[in-house]
Amino acid sequence: MFQNKTAIVTGAGQGIGFEICKQLAKQGANVLLNDVDAQLAEKASMHIESEGGICIAMVGDCSKKDFIQQMVDTAVKRFGRLDIVVANAGITLFGNFFSYSPESFYRVMEVNLGGSFFLTQAAANQMKQQASGGSILLMSSVTGHQAHKDLAAYGMSKAALEMLAKNLVIELSPFKININAIAPGATLTERTLNDAAYEKTWSTITPIGKPATVTDIANAALFLVSEHAKHITGQSLVVDGGWTSISPPP
Repeated sequence: MFQNKTAIVTGAGQGIGFEICKQLAKQGANVLLNDVDAQLAEKASMHIESEGGICIAMVGDCSKKDFIQQMVDTAVKRFGRLDIVVANAGITLFGNFFSYSPESFYRVMEVNLGGSFFLTQAAANQMKQQASGGSILLMSSVTGHQAHKDLAAYGMSKAALEMLAKNLVIELSPFKININAIAPGATLTERTLNDAAYEKTWSTITPIGKPATVTDIANAALFLVSEHAKHITGQSLVVDGGWTSISPPP
């Protein structure tokens, strides 16, 4: 389905981002896999290539505009074009609202909002030049829909990403670029599995009876960046097993 397409996925050394890269490569895409952790990025890229995929690792902080442009330039230089961007990188800094520090606040905004905004900008400028369009996907969260204790800044950033997807329909549609967002709920990743109670807790409070796997989220992501979804734009898709319908706290 993605034969000869080129994709950039940020924050993809493990978890959801890695699974998206793996599935894109398996279906024929050329993938530029970014992570700030060099070891994770190289290991992830080698894994994908060992399975026959085409994947290059780019290590760096994707909240920085110069590095973002470098990723786009590298993808185009290496593969000739850019068709798909998944702005998956983000950070979660928990903290009590009454004492939340400016340092934590601005770092969350820099990565979650700034990184996604300027990656979208750089990618869209490249896609405009190609005249064949493209697909951009932003990674939101159920915390952008429902309140979650100690995540005021994070939830705020994720809600803002969904508004960005909606707003950019105006600018991007004339160039055949569609943009959407996914809002994952509780998901089993390397990070969440470090919490022994995570799976049991979320299985109890999720209507469908279990948290998502990374494959569940990747399946939704691949649909939204595929040719099957070219008429879908400005939308946010919640993938949470029904949790936001009832929203019991963990």
